[in-house]
Amino acid sequence: MFKNLSVIIPVFNEVNTIKEIIMRVEAVELNGDIEKEIIIIDDGSTDGTTEILDAFKKSYKIIFLKKNKGKGAAVKKGFEASRGDIVLIQDADFEYDPADYSSLLKPILQEKADVVYGSRLMTTRPHRVLFYWHYVANMFLTTLSNMLTNLNLTDMETGYKVFTRRVIDKITPQLKSKRFGIEPELTALVARHRFKVYEVGISYYGRSYKEGKKIGWRDGLAAVWYILKYNLFH
Repeated sequence: MFKNLSVIIPVFNEVNTIKEIIMRVEAVELNGDIEKEIIIIDDGSTDGTTEILDAFKKSYKIIFLKKNKGKGAAVKKGFEASRGDIVLIQDADFEYDPADYSSLLKPILQEKADVVYGSRLMTTRPHRVLFYWHYVANMFLTTLSNMLTNLNLTDMETGYKVFTRRVIDKITPQLKSKRFGIEPELTALVARHRFKVYEVGISYYGRSYKEGKKIGWRDGLAAVWYILKYNLFH
């Protein structure tokens, strides 16, 4: 039933990691005869990422956005361009390991799930110890989202989210968020349509700000608004 996987990679100023992450995604062996489609969305990078991606144009589907529009806009572009029976979002840094794909895909391949979230919290896999207050903020945002969606997720903000084609076709036209509001919006839509959701534990190699982490406290405050907006006002 599931013959191919579309890997959506939104990219903004990841000159130090983008080439390697493409290689890691390419190297992943999938269950059965599933083929990979790699779609990269360059979200107006200005650090040399665009020039690196230009060399990959003949090998992969690459969408170049002239101006930075945000992760949400890039993800939606990737969804629209995807053709896979399963669609997975992959960040362009090294925080999430493509070696976890088999675990992420398993509930869908077994036809138990429509959507799979990779949880950084319910896991025994390697997990870099970093910022306590980021952990607190993530728990708060996940709890607030769960209260409004009636889902019992442990990690709503995870970058690893996987969807069947049926889910993608249903929710993509409804996506509005341009930036990091994409995470609570996707969760709100999944809950609203009552898709079957599973979580699996993943490894997590978080970055410090010196290493390129982009999300800060302002994004956390904005996430509260997005959770309320996409659950109460849509």
